[in-house]
Amino acid sequence: MKKSIYFVANWKMNGGLNSLKDLVKINKFLSKPNSFKIIVCPPILFTKFFATNLKKLKFSFGSQDVSVIDKDFGAYTGEVSSKMLIENRIQYVLVGHSERRTLGDTNQIIKHKLISALRNKVKVIFCFGENLNDKKNNLSLKVIKKQILSSVDKKLVSKNIIFAYEPIWSIGTGIVPEKEYLNYIFSNIKKILKEYLKLKNPEILYGGSVSSETINDLKKVNHLSGFLVGGASLKSSSFINLLKSYKYN
Repeated sequence: MKKSIYFVANWKMNGGLNSLKDLVKINKFLSKPNSFKIIVCPPILFTKFFATNLKKLKFSFGSQDVSVIDKDFGAYTGEVSSKMLIENRIQYVLVGHSERRTLGDTNQIIKHKLISALRNKVKVIFCFGENLNDKKNNLSLKVIKKQILSSVDKKLVSKNIIFAYEPIWSIGTGIVPEKEYLNYIFSNIKKILKEYLKLKNPEILYGGSVSSETINDLKKVNHLSGFLVGGASLKSSSFINLLKSYKYN
């Protein structure tokens, strides 16, 4: 049986109710036989509307964040709990994305978000990656290892965590790491997950300037389970072109 390839569409602070028409087109495209596992992460206030108005949903919904507070309800202005995500038809959540880290999410905060999500059986897409200075100073693996082991311990490890490597210097820049560099990084990520977290076959995604132009080279990277997609996921035309490029090139 052919292994499913993840494509996680992170819309960030984009989209609206009229984005339903794009999702209808994506859903229609996915009705044809394929090996894709699609997760769409719009702003969460639209998710239930989308899910209610789409028939025979061929993809899953994810959230771009979850509360650090491990409670279902309470006096926490502005917070959204993992239980609320489930009630809004959301099965996945991005945790540790570089843009959230820039806004103040530390490794400890990320760990608490992981705990909260997994307690309510929301599957986590755990993001990590180095910045350009880390790379220039040959600190990439050191930074990656610290990010992983500071937020994910053996008690948290389960099939409900997908790992996503996103070099910060590649996100939205059009700069894609060379295949040799990615093979080196992915091989070592797998070693870290196997040695410290005892994971035999972890699912590892790549994120950073993923598009129909870059996908042909990216899909040749070893140990790769799929992709975290930003700008190319915002319109149905560009996202479907990306899927087609992966499938047919």
